[in-house]
Amino acid sequence: MIQKSRTKEEFINDVASHAVPLEGSHGIKPSVAIAQAILESNWGKSSLSRQEHNYYGIKGQSDNKRYETLEYDEEWIETHASFRSYPSLEASVKGYAELISNGVAWNSKLYQGVQEAATYQEAAYAIYSAGYATDPTYPEKLIEIIELYGLDRFDN
Repeated sequence: MIQKSRTKEEFINDVASHAVPLEGSHGIKPSVAIAQAILESNWGKSSLSRQEHNYYGIKGQSDNKRYETLEYDEEWIETHASFRSYPSLEASVKGYAELISNGVAWNSKLYQGVQEAATYQEAAYAIYSAGYATDPTYPEKLIEIIELYGLDRFDN
């Protein structure tokens, strides 16, 4: 299935339509959720987002299709990992919200700092501190995207 190419503003609005309610229901700043979708999916152009509707790079079960990914451990390393598959962008946003709300099997409070953050800047650093991404510049990249596209307009 060939998807129509969206403009950046259309992509932002598509994600925002699902991310804005997360602030009330899950304590997640919409600006951060939108910025992560932009960064993790390359504006919905990555293979993972196009084929699996996984806009957040959320890893999954080992029986899922494996995708190439870069991880940072003192240097960038190419590796392959299994990622979750979703039926839609909406389902991907909901999956992301559940991960942030419920944490992981070994730590249900892993992302509590993201939910408790007073600002999108604090939330961006909390996401990284919790280990969501290995890129040491991840929080700065999220903040830059939020500020460049004025995504904080979606936050209450």
